[in-house]
Amino acid sequence: MITIPQAVESVVKAQPFISEALFEGLINVSSLARKIKPDIDRILLKDAKHGAIVMALNRLSPQVDLSLQRGIDKMISMLGDIIVRSDLTDYTFKNSNTLIKCHTRVFESLSHDTFYTLVRGVHESNLVISGSYANLIDEYFSDEKLHLKKENLSAITLKLHESNIQVPGFYYYILKAIAWEGINITEVISTSNEFTVLVNDEDVDRAFSVLKNLKKKK
Repeated sequence: MITIPQAVESVVKAQPFISEALFEGLINVSSLARKIKPDIDRILLKDAKHGAIVMALNRLSPQVDLSLQRGIDKMISMLGDIIVRSDLTDYTFKNSNTLIKCHTRVFESLSHDTFYTLVRGVHESNLVISGSYANLIDEYFSDEKLHLKKENLSAITLKLHESNIQVPGFYYYILKAIAWEGINITEVISTSNEFTVLVNDEDVDRAFSVLKNLKKKK
């Protein structure tokens, strides 16, 4: 049988912006209890008392805050270099049987320090390349179906500690910091130990400052 504290925890965890504001003391707990009461009632299949929800929220806050924030703080403090690459072009193509052959032709023509990524999704593939080599994409992918081409972009790459995949909420913490500055992220590219965001050239200085300051705070 699900208890009120268990139901409250599941509802709060499903709404990260609300949970973070709660943990930082920015939300009136009584008002939040009224807001989530319909969800709690639905989970419990009965009418939950407002006071019991408030009590569960008060008990939940420090427990979840410590367990999540401690791991995130540790990961932020271990961030490595932040690398910025500008003058990038972003392409999105419909997947096809010949797309990889086009990619191979381009890849063989690049110098070792050229920024180039290819991510294959279920129905489409995303390709980001230095603007000086964009002509190769236009040439070698000329027979592919192009969904989108966006120029004048910059990439900011964070070098991550290898334990980052074990920390819940780590990527959210980074993306939230950028979003709160009103900076639009065009693409997100990730490997096991690198995390790259693609932004418009005019936003790169602000985005870099946001990410650099995250580490300074820890």
